[in-house]
Amino acid sequence: MADHVSPTEKVPAAETFGLSRDSEATRVRPKMEVRNLYFWYGDKLALKDISLQILPNEVTAFIGPSGCGKSTLLRCLNRMNELIPNTRMEGTVLLDGRDIYREMDPVVVRRRVGMVFQKPNPFPKSIYQNVAWGARINGYRGNMDELVERCLRLAALWDEVKDRLHENAYGLSGGQQQRLCIARALAVEPEVLLMDEPASALDPIATAKLEETILELKKSYTIVIVTHNMHQASRISDTTAFFYMGELVEMNRTDELFTRPREKRTEDYITGRFG
Repeated sequence: MADHVSPTEKVPAAETFGLSRDSEATRVRPKMEVRNLYFWYGDKLALKDISLQILPNEVTAFIGPSGCGKSTLLRCLNRMNELIPNTRMEGTVLLDGRDIYREMDPVVVRRRVGMVFQKPNPFPKSIYQNVAWGARINGYRGNMDELVERCLRLAALWDEVKDRLHENAYGLSGGQQQRLCIARALAVEPEVLLMDEPASALDPIATAKLEETILELKKSYTIVIVTHNMHQASRISDTTAFFYMGELVEMNRTDELFTRPREKRTEDYITGRFG
């Protein structure tokens, strides 16, 4: 097993999956970085020696067959896996160069790195209260009406709900509920937004609206999305990482990975030879 790497140590380029070396993006300081990460569920090794970088104001897609570890890694990025009993992690996860496991409180981490789950999970409250709740418990002292409107606009939902803010959120369609969950996550002012298959329960029209929202959000946020939809990954992501059996097989700019994959396993997966 690889030794821990200090946050101050420089990981050799060959050991960190990322982008083409001739890409201008390689000179951008990563928003998040994973170094030599291993993760276990009990005795089962779910992630093996993962190293990668996530660039700011981009959409990074994690793809791979079910059970490959992509959602597990996503939860490692904001310490959500700590809530699962009998799990263990080794390695380093950095946010703006700081180790989120050794140097930061988990509550702070989860505020700065928000999460949107696979199925819409609004609270049994009004649309307004769904957005305001997180900000309120985090001590927000600004104008709550303005915050709610701003977050709903960012989630491309304001025009659809502005006249029904005090109705129960369960009255929204599935796609609207998912965008409400995005607005709720944005209300605590995160810097990174993690999305675990956010369109898996949505119809094509709602999925298209969600994808438009994601592309708009990346102007202000760094987004990491897990998806089984190859077309979705190619449409909305800037960088794609392919995982297989707990290993990071390949990571590159999305257009490069989908048109000129370097690894045969990547090519086989994106062309549908296995999955």
